[in-house]
Amino acid sequence: MTNPGSPGPAPGVGPGPGPVKPEQQALFGWSDTAPADGGAFRDGPEARRMLDVREVYAEPAALDSPRGQQIMARLSPDVRVTEVEGHWLIPSLHGNDGNIGRWVRIKTETLVLGVKHTLATRPNGRSADWIAPGPSNGCAMACAYCYVPRRKGYANPITLFTNIEAIVAHVRRHVRAQGPKTEPNQCDPTAWVYDIGENGDCSVDALVCDNTADLVAAFRDMPTAKASFATKFVNPDLLALDPRGRTRVRFSLMPPADARLLDIRTSPVGERIAAAADFLDAGYEVHFNLSPVVLRQGWQRDWAELLDHLDDVLPARVKEQAAAEVIMLTHNQGLHEVNLGWHPRAEEVLWQPEAQETKRSQNGALNVRYAQEVKRQALARIQQLLAAHAPWLRIRYAF
Repeated sequence: MTNPGSPGPAPGVGPGPGPVKPEQQALFGWSDTAPADGGAFRDGPEARRMLDVREVYAEPAALDSPRGQQIMARLSPDVRVTEVEGHWLIPSLHGNDGNIGRWVRIKTETLVLGVKHTLATRPNGRSADWIAPGPSNGCAMACAYCYVPRRKGYANPITLFTNIEAIVAHVRRHVRAQGPKTEPNQCDPTAWVYDIGENGDCSVDALVCDNTADLVAAFRDMPTAKASFATKFVNPDLLALDPRGRTRVRFSLMPPADARLLDIRTSPVGERIAAAADFLDAGYEVHFNLSPVVLRQGWQRDWAELLDHLDDVLPARVKEQAAAEVIMLTHNQGLHEVNLGWHPRAEEVLWQPEAQETKRSQNGALNVRYAQEVKRQALARIQQLLAAHAPWLRIRYAF
């Protein structure tokens, strides 16, 4: 297919990233990526690059739980453990602006263990029918646009919730209460879809605990429901979980130039695409998140090239069942200020006041999004590019 040239940026949108180099070292690209003994991926050097836990903050109840003990047994015996009253009440992490300069180091070396006390399933209706109580909060990756640290403040390492049995039991009760899905919608034609990774990345969580495995196993036996989670990290250990079609993996994609600048410490976009067939063959439903769409000079050309790559390399069996979510960039004043302290190059494309406006999000947060007309034109253009370059990729949800 022929890629269209870009007519220029959307009104008020600044230059593209060009040949930039992220200020933080990317996670992938080393030659020593396979465990020497052929064991689990989480035991290999690539996983250790992502998480080299040296400090744990933990609620006492989390430490005493079976899952907490399992997690601690997998860590080095030299890890420093600090007991805390609550996983949100850690002054050295939350609200401490001195952590900006250690943004990625904290994500790499710090782990928080907590108990999720409020178990609630919220209606969604966009990406999923329901948002399940998540098994984690925070992430070891460092995407510059991530919304989770907007609320946590200055540090956003993984918090793992150790009462996974209670989370699974809650979800089972909720699924039973819904009964069969009688009307198709944009989430799924026949199954109730539950997002299990709203505030974290389940693929990364699986490096240190079995929460993701437990949820995949639970949905395996729920004929009226599916689990769903988005990921930017290819974790081959998930291929052994036998989801039997009841878990949807949504690989998040963006043009590689954007990913190199914004998706810090994630799997390269090409590896995410290449993993799609393996995950489908392992029993997952595989969708794609075209997310976030960042408007800058050349964005139309680069998205067309990405869609051409999808069309070229994905086998027919992936295309036949694939669908996509298209999500425009949402940003935040507080996160903008944090990013200026650790990765200011990202803000050259993320922060475009002349093309953006303040808007109250569905969760009540005050965020920054592209102005209504800019966003409308961009979504229309993405739909045109999909029709021209990957007509098989059904748009399930666009926002």
